[in-house]
Amino acid sequence: MASAFLSIVKKLIRKGNLKLTLANGERHMIGDGTGDLVVVRIADEEAEKLIRRDPTLKLGEMYMEGRFILELGSIYDFLEMVKQNTTNEIFDIPMAALLIGRIALQQLKSRLPVNRNKRNVAHHYDLSERLFELFLDEDWQYSCAYYDPPGISLEEAQVAKKRHIAAKLLLEPNQRVLEIGSGWGGMGMYLAEAAPGLDVTGITLSEEQLKISRVRSKQRGLADRVRFELQDYRTMTGQKFDRIVSVGMFEHVGIGNFDKYFKKVHELLADDGVMVLHSIARPKPSFATNAFIEKYIFPQGYIPSIGETIPAIEKAGLLVRDVEVLPLHYARTLRHWRERFVANKAAAVALYDERFFRMWEFYLAGSEIGFRWDELFVMQIQISKNQFSTPDNRNYIAENEAKLKEFEATRPPLEKVIL
Repeated sequence: MASAFLSIVKKLIRKGNLKLTLANGERHMIGDGTGDLVVVRIADEEAEKLIRRDPTLKLGEMYMEGRFILELGSIYDFLEMVKQNTTNEIFDIPMAALLIGRIALQQLKSRLPVNRNKRNVAHHYDLSERLFELFLDEDWQYSCAYYDPPGISLEEAQVAKKRHIAAKLLLEPNQRVLEIGSGWGGMGMYLAEAAPGLDVTGITLSEEQLKISRVRSKQRGLADRVRFELQDYRTMTGQKFDRIVSVGMFEHVGIGNFDKYFKKVHELLADDGVMVLHSIARPKPSFATNAFIEKYIFPQGYIPSIGETIPAIEKAGLLVRDVEVLPLHYARTLRHWRERFVANKAAAVALYDERFFRMWEFYLAGSEIGFRWDELFVMQIQISKNQFSTPDNRNYIAENEAKLKEFEATRPPLEKVIL
């Protein structure tokens, strides 16, 4: 088995500088010697066998369990070395069969009528708020930041993200705004303070996020016009909103529900309304989520392509008014998150344990790899019901952002959450 495992590693890594110690004690230098040295040790032969059969899932699991051990370098360094050599190759028929089976299962689960949305959301977002405090910015923005200009801090980039989205929403005083997937409340509060008289409803399926959002809006004196509800968007009825925003939520809808999602948007959006959808996207359909992410991080999530999303918007009778691609911004965001998370390892282990820490380190590292090497990106799609709801040029975005910067200069600093 050692020779079989060694052969796949040699096939994977032709460029790079890897020192590999197998479970039987054999040491091998792999690659062409270029780049920084990464030293890996495999703890047992069973781990070698599992990774050989199913690297997409088992590499992460063996790292979590302390059986794939980095003695020099980080898990990100190893994954980057792999990605610089290859892109998702299928190595043999059993691996191909495994992938096809996963695709079929995920496609089926995304179309089942059983509503597991709340359970899936709780799996990730109802973790301790202290975990997210270890790596997020002060506003708890858990979505791609906007590094404009390049080189700004995570905090500055998250404000720039909110500003960019608000500019595209074309906010006017006294409008009714719906946020689908309201997180910890930061976007909703920003919008409410950016335009006078704005009435904001944020909906979430996370009980922890709901609790914190309500506390935050009350602390800022916004509870009368920024309300957060435990609500599934699919069951909302009888209301119309001038503006709808959704940031980092569409990835949880599932490919089998795109038509229903935009049909509901059409129902909830006023005739002259505007929506901005901010979502991770991929360059082409994949049909299934990465096996590790699906099992441990975001059950039943799915990253769409633009080509999978636009038809559902059009089918719902909505108009696409603007599409923007943000490349590499999420890679930078994830780098900041991972560095902060690793720097706070002791606190993360105290909250959970070493296994949990390695699981999240692998998730953050693997996600950054996806944006740097697998061409993942973020899409922002502006949607309306009629062509007169938005300007006929994009100059208004920069103009609105300039006004929002003036508002930010006078905005009171964010308070620490007191639960």
